[in-house]
Amino acid sequence: MHLTPGLMATGPMLQTSGMSVERGDRTVLNAVDFELSVGEVVALTGENGSGKTTMLEACAGILPLSEGAVNRKSDSGKMQVVRDYEGRRNRPPPTGLTLQRDGICGEETVEERFEVALRVTGRELSEPTTSDILRDWGLEHRRADRVAQLSGGQRRRLAVLCGLAPAALSAESRVVFLDEPSEGLDRAGKGLLIGWLRALAEHGHAVMVATHDQAVIDCCDREMEVTNGALNESNGNSEGTPSDLPSPLPSTEQSTHRALIRWAIKMETRNPLDTIGRAAPALVALLLSYALMGGIDMTHVGNDLVAALVLAPAFITAIISPALASRLAEERCGAWWNAMIGPGVRQTYSFLGASIVLPLPITYLAWVVLIDPADFVHHSEITRWLWLPAVIMIDIAAAAAALHLLVADLRRASAVTASLLLLVLVWPFLQLTDALSLMMTDGMSFGVNLGDPLISCLIASVISVVVWAVAVLLPDA
Repeated sequence: MHLTPGLMATGPMLQTSGMSVERGDRTVLNAVDFELSVGEVVALTGENGSGKTTMLEACAGILPLSEGAVNRKSDSGKMQVVRDYEGRRNRPPPTGLTLQRDGICGEETVEERFEVALRVTGRELSEPTTSDILRDWGLEHRRADRVAQLSGGQRRRLAVLCGLAPAALSAESRVVFLDEPSEGLDRAGKGLLIGWLRALAEHGHAVMVATHDQAVIDCCDREMEVTNGALNESNGNSEGTPSDLPSPLPSTEQSTHRALIRWAIKMETRNPLDTIGRAAPALVALLLSYALMGGIDMTHVGNDLVAALVLAPAFITAIISPALASRLAEERCGAWWNAMIGPGVRQTYSFLGASIVLPLPITYLAWVVLIDPADFVHHSEITRWLWLPAVIMIDIAAAAAALHLLVADLRRASAVTASLLLLVLVWPFLQLTDALSLMMTDGMSFGVNLGDPLISCLIASVISVVVWAVAVLLPDA
């Protein structure tokens, strides 16, 4: 059963203390103290650019703080830091979130997005509840369609529903963040929104909604006008008739990272942009290398060049920007996942975005294509150990993915500087080239001196890990 007014929890669900947020040289929010309590809907209002979205996204844990902290009530009933100005972050409690730009990847289907929104908050889809909700919101007939195929109004309905449903289908009090939820909705959609907002308040949830819509403002219990970096409070009208919400779904383990991994794999399986986008340039490089070696007298060329040409295609697959970066950038999908997962999201992104599968087969393919078959017997030992530099190339791939994703998150001025860090990855590539060249000249050895193949591979791995650590642990810009 849902919480009833007589049984609902009491007290604040969210608190900010001395919260300040800067955008460039401008202080958008200055030392804001705010509480969002159980059973209330609070409207954030103000002029365009006043800081409504900044306030909402800072409270959701998306934006870094220059001062203060954001605290949320956990399921244990204790307040915990979600994010503070010192960079500390904890995993946020289950949350409903609708961003101004939806936060949905166009390759997802309607049902998949609804399922993901519930799974990350510890709920699983079940019938007939799913069909009933999608039908009420006019989306049942489009449940198998990709989001990119929806009209603007339907896409907005889905984004709003996915922000409301984690609370509506939960027996525990939840916080919901909605940024301009009525934008793009028709009259029927706006009526659904207002009815669900009043029902969520009635059932003990807490909602923050940034809006210009007077009808939405009138349904709220408090209005907080954002002006000059501060909040000016006034009473709301609490208008609107609560809708009948569906019964809560059984709770399951909150699976944020697993949900992200499943989502990323499903998107790549459906549309293998990453695999194709990496393999095609690598094959072009392989063909160019083959043409180059065909025009050179190999008796006068050292093994360094041959080793570099063998490893170059795999290196290209490793450093190309992952398709995950563009998927996360689409409609600020990455910001939505950031709010759901909190700390550790960059580490997961970097492994999901890394070219893990291609380096090994591409390296062996390059070896077969570029090495004279007559030399295979002479190089049979190298063939057995070629997997070693190929596997280390995966470390380079993880570091490159982390850098690309870091650059995508940074402000433009900082991104230019950070992107130059990709040049550092030439260093481990050269170490692997030296290792392969030595293996081709003297065979595989297990010495522990500088310059030995094993040590060169180890140095390449360490450099890659250091670059990866810098990219994923660098404080948010």
